[in-house]
Amino acid sequence: MKFKARNIHRDFGYFYIGLIIAFSISGILQNHRQNWHPERYTVEATEITVPAPLAECDVNEAYIGQFSRQFGINDKFRRQSVRKNMLKLSYEKHDVEIDLSSGKGEIVAYQKTPFLSQFNKLHKDTSVWWIYYSDVFGLSLLVIAITGMIMIPKGRFSFRERGWKLALAGLVFPLVFLFLIS
Repeated sequence: MKFKARNIHRDFGYFYIGLIIAFSISGILQNHRQNWHPERYTVEATEITVPAPLAECDVNEAYIGQFSRQFGINDKFRRQSVRKNMLKLSYEKHDVEIDLSSGKGEIVAYQKTPFLSQFNKLHKDTSVWWIYYSDVFGLSLLVIAITGMIMIPKGRFSFRERGWKLALAGLVFPLVFLFLIS
C-alpha cells in the first residue's frame, strides 16, 4: 500500500504543480483585491472638466456615447453609478469619476497586468469545461491529501503518530476563524 500511495501522491502532485502554483498566486491576489487591483495597472490619469451642474437624470446612453467620443474612450462601456453626487463610469480599460456639481473629474486608463490578470481569471472563470476541470482538480487534491496520510504507515512521523495532530490543527484553525468573523 505504501508504494502505490507514494506513486499516486507523487504523480498527481507533479501533474497539478502548475495549477497549484497558479491557484495559489491568484488566491493571494483575490485576498488583497480591496487594496489594489491585481488584474490591471494605471497607465495614465487625466483630470477633466465637463459642463456643470450635471443632473443624474441627464446621464443616459446618449450622454455616455457623446462623453466617450469627446474624450477618446473607445473601449466597451460596462456600467454607471452615482453615489454622493459622484458619477462613476466604468469601461473595459478606463474608469471615470465626475463631481456632478462642479463638473471636475478624472479619467484613469488601465492596462492588463501580464500573467497576474490571467492567473486571477482562474478563480473567476465559469465556463463549463473549466468548472469540470476544477472539480477534477479538487478531487485530485483530496487524493493527494489521502495518499499523503497513508504514505508513511509506521513510525513517529506517520499519520497515526504525528500527522493527525497537525491535520486536526490545520482543520481547527479555519473553523475558529469562521466562528470569529460570523
